[in-house]
Amino acid sequence: FSIIIATPISITYWILVKIYYFYYSEKLELIMNTSIETNPLIERLPQHLKQFIKPQNYEDYTPINQAVWRYVMRKNVSYLSKVAHHSYVDGLKKTGISIENIPSMYGMNRILQEIGWAAVAVDGFIPPNAFMEFQAYNVLVIASDIRQLENIEYTPAPDIIHEGAGHAPIIANPEYAEYLRRFGAIGCKAISSAHDYEVYEAIRELSILEEAEGTPEEELKRVRNLVDELQARVTEPSEMALIRNLHWWTVEYGLIGTVENPKIYGAGLLSSIGESEWCMTDKVKKLPYSIEAAYQSFDITKPQPQLYVTPNFAYLNRVLEEFANTMAIRKGGLEGVEKLIKSKALGTIELSTGLQISGIFTNVLQHNGKPTYIQTSGPTALAFREKEILNHGTTYHSEGFGSPIGKLKGINLAIEDMSPRDLEAYDIFEGKVVTLEFEGDITVSGEIVTGMRNIQGEIVLIQFKNCTVKHLDTILFDPSWGTYDMAIGKKVVSAFSGPADINSFDLITHVPKTTTIKPKISESRLALEKMYQQIRDYREKDIEVNVEDILAQLKNNHPKDWLLTLEIAEIAHTKQLAIKDKALQRLDELTKDRPEIAHLIKNGLELLN
Repeated sequence: FSIIIATPISITYWILVKIYYFYYSEKLELIMNTSIETNPLIERLPQHLKQFIKPQNYEDYTPINQAVWRYVMRKNVSYLSKVAHHSYVDGLKKTGISIENIPSMYGMNRILQEIGWAAVAVDGFIPPNAFMEFQAYNVLVIASDIRQLENIEYTPAPDIIHEGAGHAPIIANPEYAEYLRRFGAIGCKAISSAHDYEVYEAIRELSILEEAEGTPEEELKRVRNLVDELQARVTEPSEMALIRNLHWWTVEYGLIGTVENPKIYGAGLLSSIGESEWCMTDKVKKLPYSIEAAYQSFDITKPQPQLYVTPNFAYLNRVLEEFANTMAIRKGGLEGVEKLIKSKALGTIELSTGLQISGIFTNVLQHNGKPTYIQTSGPTALAFREKEILNHGTTYHSEGFGSPIGKLKGINLAIEDMSPRDLEAYDIFEGKVVTLEFEGDITVSGEIVTGMRNIQGEIVLIQFKNCTVKHLDTILFDPSWGTYDMAIGKKVVSAFSGPADINSFDLITHVPKTTTIKPKISESRLALEKMYQQIRDYREKDIEVNVEDILAQLKNNHPKDWLLTLEIAEIAHTKQLAIKDKALQRLDELTKDRPEIAHLIKNGLELLN
């Protein structure tokens, strides 16, 4: 202020304008950046999905991370432009995926919004149901970590190369994007088994440890053995296991075209510079895609011995619909209820009246292959059209819910189909004391308090007092337990994973037990990172550096590193530097010393030309 006071008015005004401009331009920039950090699709995600979202923290990407991204992308674009579906290269442009830099989620969301999608960052593998539910909301899940240089060709852990460079470009194709959304909507309702959850946690832990730096071999061996043991266990595959197979052989490892001349569209292949070449050889069997792929398991840690070829993206939806017709969400019935019981997890059944019962199902009684009584334990909620029925949430049904299902014995007309005159004739009326005998020897005896009807006028719920429910001589409900609510429905038309109304249950705490392990940064690694940044600045900003000195330091202090020497060879080639011969000589030495990376160096050198 002393400066301003001592300055002539015109200059003071100029200074104030500048202060105002810089202050508000920064504010405006902040507002603009905020507007592109998210996407309306993310805003409407339910809270139980938002719990998996984490910030990208772009500043955490190191110069080596950027170099890994650049190498993979340069190699991929060069090679995949010949063997990938044309949507891949087109999609790279449409989704704003750069070859030179790891993509920013904020920039991606601004561009994805134009094609009706969004992207969020997550920590590694998330539960399959959640992963697919994100897809149902047109949101792409991206594991924002990036593979280590040692795993540049392939990593079992999901990373931003796999998600961002693999999945994102293809969704720019409208037909494929709709398949992905539809797959998510159906897949998130697939019923899992307790075994599935064990496998998921084990594979997640393995992927984290495989990618982590310096994991003891005995620890890796323990988790690998656990995964092998779980995968070898003979169990009846759940719906989730089967639909996960379909996801693997299409979204992750799918080929398109003809068996004789296929193109790549699966993200696992698009993001793996090793498998994208391997899959095109005769060593990998190519099969026409069909529903049979659901019964072909896979090993996430090994190259795939066979792949499936779809003639076009529309055919994917055809097979998906064929599979969906086998699921409990469409078939319901006794089998659907039994799947929910085996899952030991939160699920929902829907009755023919539209009434939905959500909880953990523990028991079902049946007669002639049809469910006659269902039982949940613990918090249960009743809903209609995915909206919880007032006063029938988990607080009211805190200890479970049970109800007969089906028709009354000896009466062809189901309760839901009865007219008011029919109901009165059978004493199913407010204030009446009745004994209702259902098929399967279920009896309900008590005084009717009231009934609840759906929008079509069908009774969906009847409340009793002084009620006893029995199966033969077994008491299923005792009058001392309070009022009894009996669900009305002649059959179970649908059964699926998760609640009918997502607001009925606390789903915020269902997160994985493990978290990704960040690499430790040693003094030696910091020095190497600094050199990577110097070469990057030289290439991008023409900030000169002593390249010969860096090459000498690499040879003396970092004898295993090959990627920076390759970048030096590239710069020397581009800028016609004399150091090129020394860099090529060093790469030749590395090829002989480390034959396992010879092909990576060879591929990188081919890109120079």
